[in-house]
Amino acid sequence: MALPFKGGVVVCADSRTSTGSYVANRVSDKLVQLSDNIYACRSGSAADTQALTDYVHYYLNSWSLDTGRQPTVKTAAHLMRRLIYNNKDQLQAGVIIAGWDAVHGGSVYTITLGGSCLELPFATGGSGSIFVAGLLDAEFRQEMTQEEARTLAKKACAHAMTRDGSSGGVIRTVAISSEGVDRDYTPGNELPFGPSAPF
Repeated sequence: MALPFKGGVVVCADSRTSTGSYVANRVSDKLVQLSDNIYACRSGSAADTQALTDYVHYYLNSWSLDTGRQPTVKTAAHLMRRLIYNNKDQLQAGVIIAGWDAVHGGSVYTITLGGSCLELPFATGGSGSIFVAGLLDAEFRQEMTQEEARTLAKKACAHAMTRDGSSGGVIRTVAISSEGVDRDYTPGNELPFGPSAPF
């Protein structure tokens, strides 16, 4: 998921990669840095999303070298959209692109399985997202502080991990703003909600 706050965006993800009912990797990193202040949250086929984020990272890096400027979040999102849309028959990839740039500030885009690109107030994706839709609708608000956004993201992610069999592991968050990038890690035995957490 990606939640904006006053001055930036928090991106958050669990770490479980599954193959059917088998957990293939319990600590995968689903948050991929595409450029200095732009991240992608991956869901769907791990192979497809890894290839896509590698391509977008390469193209954005080349663009920065050619122009001497940092790309906008919108540029990254529409590049990802084009790759997914042009290959929609072969890919199983749902991606959230979020970050901060000097033109638009913090922004969040979601690219669906078919290649539609939508700018949203906040975005969720993956199999666990349906379990936290009501929670985020109730608790999300504009102009949160960075800490409030990160706390809500962790709470929602932990709820999804508790209810969804394809979500689990650890929680990783990245706060992106004009001041840079701040990564955070929450181990599986310290989740803010779940069997081991105090209610």
